[in-house]
Amino acid sequence: MDKINKIIAEELQIKEGQVEAAVKLIDEGNTIPFIARYRKEVTGGLSDETLRDLGERLSYLRNLEQRKAEVIKSIEEQGKLTDEILQAVAICKTLAEVEDVYRPYKQKKKTRATVAKAKGLEPLAAIIIKQEETTPIEEIAKQYINIDKLDEKEKQDKDKVVNSAEEAMQGALDIIAEDISDNSKYRKEIKRQCYREAGIDTKATDEEKKSNYEMYYDKQEPIKYIPSHRILAINRGEKEGYLKVKIQKPEEKIINYIERDIIKGETQFTNMLKETILDSFKRLIEPSIEREIRSDLTEKAEEKAIKVFGQNAKQLLLGAPIKGKTVMGFDPAYRTGCKIAVIDETGKVLDYTTVYPTEPQNDIEGAKKELLKLIEKDKIDMIAIGNGTASRESEMFVADMIKEAKRDIHYAIVSEAGASVYSASKLATEEYPDINVSIRGAISIARRLQDPLAELVKIDPKAIGVGQYQHDVNQKRLAESLTGVVEDSVNKVGVDVNTATPSLLSYVSGINSTIAKNIVKYRDENGKLKNRKELLKVPKLGKVAFEQCAGFLRILDGDNPLEITAVHPESYEATEKLLQKIGFKKQDIKDKDKLDEIKQKLKTIDIAQTAKELEIGEMTLTDIISELSKPGRDPREDMPKPILRSDVLKIEDLKEGMIVTGTVRNVIDFGAFVDIGVKHDGLVHISEMSDKYIKNPSEVVSVGDIIKVKVIKIDLERQKVGLSMKI
Repeated sequence: MDKINKIIAEELQIKEGQVEAAVKLIDEGNTIPFIARYRKEVTGGLSDETLRDLGERLSYLRNLEQRKAEVIKSIEEQGKLTDEILQAVAICKTLAEVEDVYRPYKQKKKTRATVAKAKGLEPLAAIIIKQEETTPIEEIAKQYINIDKLDEKEKQDKDKVVNSAEEAMQGALDIIAEDISDNSKYRKEIKRQCYREAGIDTKATDEEKKSNYEMYYDKQEPIKYIPSHRILAINRGEKEGYLKVKIQKPEEKIINYIERDIIKGETQFTNMLKETILDSFKRLIEPSIEREIRSDLTEKAEEKAIKVFGQNAKQLLLGAPIKGKTVMGFDPAYRTGCKIAVIDETGKVLDYTTVYPTEPQNDIEGAKKELLKLIEKDKIDMIAIGNGTASRESEMFVADMIKEAKRDIHYAIVSEAGASVYSASKLATEEYPDINVSIRGAISIARRLQDPLAELVKIDPKAIGVGQYQHDVNQKRLAESLTGVVEDSVNKVGVDVNTATPSLLSYVSGINSTIAKNIVKYRDENGKLKNRKELLKVPKLGKVAFEQCAGFLRILDGDNPLEITAVHPESYEATEKLLQKIGFKKQDIKDKDKLDEIKQKLKTIDIAQTAKELEIGEMTLTDIISELSKPGRDPREDMPKPILRSDVLKIEDLKEGMIVTGTVRNVIDFGAFVDIGVKHDGLVHISEMSDKYIKNPSEVVSVGDIIKVKVIKIDLERQKVGLSMKI
């Protein structure tokens, strides 16, 4: 265990004591959000991201140790365990390295070498590999001819018969070829050479065929430089039948390396061993090493893609809410019409309809009349337009329509990824049993503008769609990672226990879907919860779950003013003493006039001294002061607000050199897509993001950021816009 902690500490560049403390808390069943927020003293303030990385590595390294133990046990049971093998297993850093050591001792299916061994040819193989015998090998090989020594029944089994000296020698060489291919030292060195010098070679399966993969139709690239998004693109091109992929290895170097290790000067065995080494490489080593390298490259590329996807999803989930507004959700479409839903400031559906301002009906006047009527009737403040099919045509219609409205109205373009998944879900059916499935998408779009987090948690995180190749990566790993991202986001913001849906509650630390439903049921039967302690009356929510969830649940108009903050019940006493120390009571944090005084006095607190007096940690005290200074504050208020537009921009309006404001919609390995208000998002290539060298676009931008960009390229034919952040 100490060894694992040491490895993790080195990898994450944190102290071993921090790892030890975090591992203990994880093993005790504490959640990552709880540890990150309420056990800072114990872990030395590790963030939720670091704790998640720590948890993943802990799981991998424990699996690695378990596999090492299984391999040693299996080799020992075969009576072949040596100190060298023990040492070789001990220094393995990956599961692949362990499997390489275990390779010679694995039960094999029938191979040419296993057949040769069954014929009793191992002693002959040993003579050849020693290269000491001066008697012609053909003479020695004759001793292994056994056709005359077998009875009739045994002769029927070809796997036991040796008919000639040539056959005996070939069998012995087959044994040697397999031993070479199973040698973990060789495999390790071959992989090392490949990672340093091999290239990935892609060719078209049919050069005449048009596809998205044409840039790979005849391309070579060193594997040590190839970026992860290209690995995933190549994999997809191969899967779809457009590409043939080959790893070009430094074959001559590899062969020379094995020959130097095996061949001992010029003997009668030299040529046959050279041929055997070549056979071993071509027939056995090369195909399996190619598979392993491709698998390794894919795994690393997937990990990177999953990380990017997670970062983007987190930004989307933590998008700034627009509170206290009545919103019209506008789900654009062509033939089937644009679905409209109006929701009030609490998210309640007021009205819904379908209008046909787009192709083929083009009923612009009819649609305008109907929507202007709704704007007046429901006192609509904003319109949220989904960014899918017919989005820009709808935007042009809306921009034109609101000029005629008597109210001051703006619109915003909202990501509608996953809205159709939600519309058809069991959850949407439970929420709106009497509303048509197509209208539910418009409700979801409107609510995303009001509160992105509360709405997006209803959808499978994979359907949020802010990443690259999310359908090509390991789906189980992606789901685990994204669930962690949603948990961290929900717990960062906190949840109003009296209004939250079961979907939102189920992501709160310590609460599963059963407890989430029980909270809502308890609320329906007993009315609003008045204090956090009341949660203990909810079926299946015991003391352990209460400890994990209490600090993340808010009670906005309950008995205890501290419960509008993230102060944990275990710190209530210390918090009240702190307020007392500066001359206030907990009720005063709800009084706006007194709050300014409280803030000023809290600034003068001596953290180290006060922490000792209150018998709490300095980090905990700092968090309490932060909460009391801004009680009930939503951390998303610091996030960029959506761009509210009142007029539309066409690609024809753009000119090179123009400076425009846009919203970052997606961040990928090679840049970022930015919505600047024209039909297609523009691309800021990584080379146009900064004057200084950057390794990854996420160092500079995040999904949801509002940025100023310069138009540097306009391709009207392909409707593509190139942008630069170097203004």
